[in-house]
Amino acid sequence: MCVSEIAQIRQQIELEMDAMRYALSGLALGTARHSFIQTKMERIGACQHSLAHHIGEDAANQLVCSLYVRTMEEASSQFDV
Repeated sequence: MCVSEIAQIRQQIELEMDAMRYALSGLALGTARHSFIQTKMERIGACQHSLAHHIGEDAANQLVCSLYVRTMEEASSQFDV
């Protein structure tokens, strides 16, 4: 297992999720926002698949889910102003 490769994949997942979070709070409209978020989810899925080769499918699923929850909690806390 290459720890630096795992760290790079995790960082890419975090970047994709941050981009989704910004799209949810940004000025994008309708299908453009949906298309953008769908593309980000597809990229996250590809990263998750790569991650599963290193740490196993269950661990990869758990990691992606926890990052997603954390990202969405950050997004909702932005709106609590």
